Amino acid sequence: MIALGTYNTLEILRDTSVGLFLGDGEGNDILLPNKYVPEHYEIGDSLTVFCYLDHSERPVATNLEPEILVNEFQLLKVVEVNEFGAFMDWGLEKHLLVPFREQRDKMKEGHWYVIYCYLDQQSNRLVGSNKIDRFLSNETLSVKEEDVVDLVITRKTDLGYEAIINNRHKGLIYDNEIFKTISIGDNTKGVIKKIRPDNKIDISLQPLGEKILEPAANKIYEQLLAHGGFLGLHDKSDSGLIKDELQMSKKVFKKGIGTLYKARKIEIKEDGIYAIGS
Repeated sequence: MIALGTYNTLEILRDTSVGLFLGDGEGNDILLPNKYVPEHYEIGDSLTVFCYLDHSERPVATNLEPEILVNEFQLLKVVEVNEFGAFMDWGLEKHLLVPFREQRDKMKEGHWYVIYCYLDQQSNRLVGSNKIDRFLSNETLSVKEEDVVDLVITRKTDLGYEAIINNRHKGLIYDNEIFKTISIGDNTKGVIKKIRPDNKIDISLQPLGEKILEPAANKIYEQLLAHGGFLGLHDKSDSGLIKDELQMSKKVFKKGIGTLYKARKIEIKEDGIYAIGS
């Protein structure tokens, strides 16, 4: 079976005037138009291609790489709005349609939105949706606390940033636990910090507990050396200054310099910290 909206590894069956026909070994074939045909090939070779519907709604293969695959979330830009809906640039010749019924708010040309791509079972077309919550569920969780997960940042709230977890669940990163710049649509890694009784999930962008000490200590020491062996920060420094300089909380900073002090790599003085031997 040739799956739409994702990559397929198919066999070259025959060469025609319009391109190569590729097959899945089960009697199904699809056209790879001439403009996507590789310079060197032989009948029987295998090619990995992305398959979708062209402007005439016919299955077609391409060696272009789309920004989003079926059943994934991604930040995409609206390039056109007409009577059918909003059309998103996803890196292919034919844009991805987000019908009006799939828009949380009326989408505007030139704006960016987090989109879910799915295969509409009635029309067999790939469609985008901005109503992303209906494709997520925390009812049955596939993650546990301390798991490292893939995130897509989706929305700013009063408490922090909502994020999609592993393309399946929804979680929250609290504002006071964010120590680097993040934006809507960012793809990043995170850690499941806490799962609440109602299955709401708290996410951390930093390793948890003792796991953060060594990376924090290394980062502080690297910055220390980059500044000639001195940083004007210490355990009584303002938390905002520490966040601006090192993108970490004051609590983590204090633990980090404690690790460095015990390892006899730094001295802590009233005006800041010094690398020993500098």
